[in-house]
Amino acid sequence: MSKDTEYKPINCDDYDYLELACQHSLQLAIKLNNGEIIEGKAIDLLLKKQVEYLVVEAANEKKQLRLDHIVSFSHPEIGDIVIDHSGS
Repeated sequence: MSKDTEYKPINCDDYDYLELACQHSLQLAIKLNNGEIIEGKAIDLLLKKQVEYLVVEAANEKKQLRLDHIVSFSHPEIGDIVIDHSGS
């Protein structure tokens, strides 16, 4: 498998912060591993073909962001969260 398709789950604590963000529909600033920054409302977490995604609403459209492509995210209520990609 190529690196683009091989999914590596994120740390459970980081996942819990994303769940909290979705439950409260928080507006997040999300930095991806390609350097892109997306600002959007956290809507849901979903699992498709053993890959986890964060669904955000940004610029009036829904985007699905692979959790293992997220470097960090922030919101004033939860602070800056840097995703731990080191694995178990």
